[in-house]
Amino acid sequence: MNAQGQDWDDLRIFLAVARAGSLSAAARVLGVTHSTVFRRIGGFEARLGARLFDRLSGGYALTTAGEEMRDSVLRIEEEISALALKVTGQDQRPSGTIRITATDLLAVGVLPRHIAAFRAEWPGIEIEVVVADTMLDLTRREADVALRIGNPVQETLVGRRVGRLAFAVYATSDPGAGEPGDPAHGDWIGYGSAHGPLSRSLARWWPQMRQVYRTNSIIAAHAAARAGIGLAALPCVLADCDPELVRAASLPEDFMLDLWLLTHEDLRHTARVRIFLDFMGAALAADTDLLEGRCPCKTKPAEARRPRRSLHWAVTRHASV
Repeated sequence: MNAQGQDWDDLRIFLAVARAGSLSAAARVLGVTHSTVFRRIGGFEARLGARLFDRLSGGYALTTAGEEMRDSVLRIEEEISALALKVTGQDQRPSGTIRITATDLLAVGVLPRHIAAFRAEWPGIEIEVVVADTMLDLTRREADVALRIGNPVQETLVGRRVGRLAFAVYATSDPGAGEPGDPAHGDWIGYGSAHGPLSRSLARWWPQMRQVYRTNSIIAAHAAARAGIGLAALPCVLADCDPELVRAASLPEDFMLDLWLLTHEDLRHTARVRIFLDFMGAALAADTDLLEGRCPCKTKPAEARRPRRSLHWAVTRHASV
């Protein structure tokens, strides 16, 4: 007898009676009344046009048709259980793909070595990084995780601040490039209208700064500074690690941008996402000195190799404007 097309509640009640051998016992298992089970079994048999149970003084016993139905229902139950386990278990195993969105700065200057360490520990999880200056919409699942600069604004996102990004002014360490001089009068690599908080602060600190090169990309500004085009305000995590650059000026300590690690609230309990968030949060916490520009081993070697370039100017000389 084919159980396809039957209401699953009817099949579930039928199977409970077949296993328990009585209406009252099946009712206790199902959490319903004796009369409900009696009514549903009677209606089920009427729709099938077949008697599934013999009503005996000691309980309910399966007929030949009932045994055939039981075998079919057991197969359906096994398939449903296997499907449920597959669906729920997939997201609980540390496997699959995590799609991360980040700006070019973070994708180049922050993520790579941490993702390498993550992959070494969790080889079953694949990583996709989408580099975008615009924020992908996590609510529409354009990405699973976002590493963002600035405070989150979407209520459906959950996460935490994992650090702060410090900036300083850098110039090429190449002696052949000449002295860039006082940042107030030197050639600058600017950001135009891009990177608003940074651009506005630079204009306030050095109102006479001469921008000879503009770009909307911090990575492009970094390359331009290396080439000797001019001074550039760059994240310390990127520039302090570069032996081709030296710090030409410090920015006020209170000028730091918050770094947030975020996901959608519906994804935070997914195993691979949870594992990545925990791993990356700990990794970035260990990078606090580097992110906040307090990593002396990253700033002094370039100056030691080229002692004639004593470039360090303090922004406080111009901060009152």
